[in-house]
Amino acid sequence: MPFNKKYIKTIGILLLFILSYLGGYLLAARFPQTESKSSAAGTASSSMIMPAADNWGLSFQEEGKSPVGNATFDELKAYNAYYAEDTEEKVLYLTFDCGYENGNTEPILDALKKHKAPATFFVVGNFISTSPDLVKRMHEEGHTVGNHTYHHPDMSQISTKEAFAKELGDVEELYQEITGKTMTKYYRPPQGKYSTDNLQMAKDMGYHTFFWSLAYVDWYQDDQPTHEEAFDKLLGRIHPGAIVLLHSTSSTNAEILDELLGKWEDMGYTFHSLDELTEKTDS
Repeated sequence: MPFNKKYIKTIGILLLFILSYLGGYLLAARFPQTESKSSAAGTASSSMIMPAADNWGLSFQEEGKSPVGNATFDELKAYNAYYAEDTEEKVLYLTFDCGYENGNTEPILDALKKHKAPATFFVVGNFISTSPDLVKRMHEEGHTVGNHTYHHPDMSQISTKEAFAKELGDVEELYQEITGKTMTKYYRPPQGKYSTDNLQMAKDMGYHTFFWSLAYVDWYQDDQPTHEEAFDKLLGRIHPGAIVLLHSTSSTNAEILDELLGKWEDMGYTFHSLDELTEKTDS
């Protein structure tokens, strides 16, 4: 029986559909589909690749838990670098960045002494030159004086080992001249600007690098946060193992630190030296 045109057309459409399906199947087998960004979002924190250069940043995702940083604990560990301790124990590490002195460091030291809380003060060259008595007091009262570079530049733009070493070495020399002691090799990149090359340079010089897991906008001298604003940020975002960054130029910090330390103690937190953190990870 001869085929009519309508029947032939139907057979052709069916064959075309079969061939298209087989072609798609073969392509899928040859080139598997990659995971989409949206489906990978849930695992970003564990599989992220540390950027070659960046500004340190944090994402607070759950109250009472360590925030997610630009790099993971393990990625930073390769450079002897930290932003917090990976722990459930309620320990805090207090750090202060000291760019210059404006009368607020002394009451900060008074509060730390009252609470027997050790801290690390990351100083620049200008601070050591203009405030040698405060630097000596820090050392005498059991605090650590760390290196915040001599000129406070964007260290991520420094590409040579010689220039990098000079920024840190000049602070070391000045500290030893003032105190007669060798400076502890703790480094904090100015403004949190870093590159992986810089982190390796610091490690090669024997330094540990410290970012932070808790900070707030406290550095604008003419626009200081209120006590309420400071407590809101510093109490609401505290977490076990936090490395806290405060600025010694802040009048708000000077005014609230005694009360703040007491509130953290009431929450069950204890204050520890960065030496304890490095000893745990270096052993």
